[in-house]
Amino acid sequence: MVRPRFGKLPAQQQQSIRAAARDEFARHGFHDASLNRVIEAAGISKGSMYYYFDGKDDLYVYVLRTELEGLVDRLGPLSMPSEGDPERFWSALTDYYLRSMSMLTESPDLVALIRGWLAASTTPALAQALAEFEQAVMPWLQEALRRGQQVGAVRRDLPSTLLIAVVLGMGQAMDSWLMAQPPDPADLPGIVEALVDMIRGAMQP
Repeated sequence: MVRPRFGKLPAQQQQSIRAAARDEFARHGFHDASLNRVIEAAGISKGSMYYYFDGKDDLYVYVLRTELEGLVDRLGPLSMPSEGDPERFWSALTDYYLRSMSMLTESPDLVALIRGWLAASTTPALAQALAEFEQAVMPWLQEALRRGQQVGAVRRDLPSTLLIAVVLGMGQAMDSWLMAQPPDPADLPGIVEALVDMIRGAMQP
């Protein structure tokens, strides 16, 4: 985990370490990244690095979480209709997914980080980070499910836990595919619409 001492560093020094780590992980992936190169690029000693982080796993998780939080902040909240027809609900989800994927195509370093995260998710620290991410989005998924059922866009004949598990499984598979072979920006709207249609096919009444 990130040690409290790191948070006491000046913001500029934190940014320098984070940028050096992001560049190294994005260029070489998790397994082939060198902590020594990060240390050299950040201009700190090896002892200082372990003073701030437990190891490479924790540094990777910190950088990834910070970059994802920045993406979420730029995206802003998803406005889901609580009344109207199912088309408005699915249209809102499609627009949000498209905006998020469009932002990712403009952030190749973040795409590389996510790709490395998915590839190395068997590493205990990264697997834990994935589990924590899923838990963090759970309230959002539950609210989206409730809104979808309220407007008749989502089925009610199956337990909500099963529906959420299906969405998480399909979403992770789709995201992994998109990260492995990022599409041309001109093709992205059609691809996103097709992917949401797949989720809709499983979820609608």
